Amino acid sequence: MKKNQKGILLVNLGTPSDPSVPAVTRFLRRFLSDRRVIHMPPLIWQPILNMMVLPKHAPKSAANYEQLWSSEIGSPLLHYTQRQAQLLQKRLPDYTVRYAMSYSQPLIGAVLKEFEFQGITDLTIIPMYPQYSTTTTASVQDDVARFYQDRKIVPEIRFVSDYSSFWPYVKALSNKLQKAVAKMNPDAIVFSYHGIPLSYQKAGDPYAQRCRQTTMAVIERLGLQVPCFQAYQSRFGPAKWLTPATKDLLTALPKQGYRKVLVIAPSFTADCLETIQELGEENRNAFLAAGGSEYQLLPALNDDAEWVEALAQLTLLNAVMPAQNAAMNLPSADLQTE
Repeated sequence: MKKNQKGILLVNLGTPSDPSVPAVTRFLRRFLSDRRVIHMPPLIWQPILNMMVLPKHAPKSAANYEQLWSSEIGSPLLHYTQRQAQLLQKRLPDYTVRYAMSYSQPLIGAVLKEFEFQGITDLTIIPMYPQYSTTTTASVQDDVARFYQDRKIVPEIRFVSDYSSFWPYVKALSNKLQKAVAKMNPDAIVFSYHGIPLSYQKAGDPYAQRCRQTTMAVIERLGLQVPCFQAYQSRFGPAKWLTPATKDLLTALPKQGYRKVLVIAPSFTADCLETIQELGEENRNAFLAAGGSEYQLLPALNDDAEWVEALAQLTLLNAVMPAQNAAMNLPSADLQTE
């Protein structure tokens, strides 16, 4: 019998293999062809995607990726996902820890095949999306289900669907934020989450509620007296998305007297294009141009020790109880609206 029969799979979104237009095009095509991401019949959507969306957006995205790409680590998202897996392996040596991506290498199916070859019989799968959404977590569930639907042997699968108010995750976020608040003394704190189309929420996606749970949990833990706002970023296409939009909120805040702003992005567990370029550059410039005087973006959890410990605790707790019971119900707190 093999020593390690237990496995952990960390799953993140993915990243282009390099910042070139062809590589970004391949990545975006796979990403935007996911029916969980784009709720449109393929016969209608695919011509739009290939003839209009990709030719327009791939060069722009490639230019943005070129700015954040590092000669030392390459893609920040890939680098920090690898680091998370490496550090979690050290923390839990009795497990075999691997990572996978939904839309780039290594793909989920390839890593599950590796686990199968190694004889893993107990597998914990943790999407790196603390707040459940059909556009992210459910897509990972789809990929896992497709892999195992024809398999003769299926391991005990422990799928962590949501940890938006899981206490070690909230603690890791809160401690990171607390240090920044003490150093900056901001006028306001903005919790910025990746957005989803409003129609998805109306169809039953609980993502917005899960985001609010995270925001409230952090506010409660720190007892924040600083005005806090919640917003959504990374809108795509002409459809209505969750509001307020982060950029719209940031450009409105200086007019309301909030000139020193601290921004945290709890839905991103590794820094990526949306944090480094969108929040760190584009939204910063918009805030300062609107009259803001100081803007600070809190880095993602990345390879922080407390975040790795949260992943370990999530795994260990999930080994003895369903993942959905791991989240804590926390009291509500006041949250400012625009």
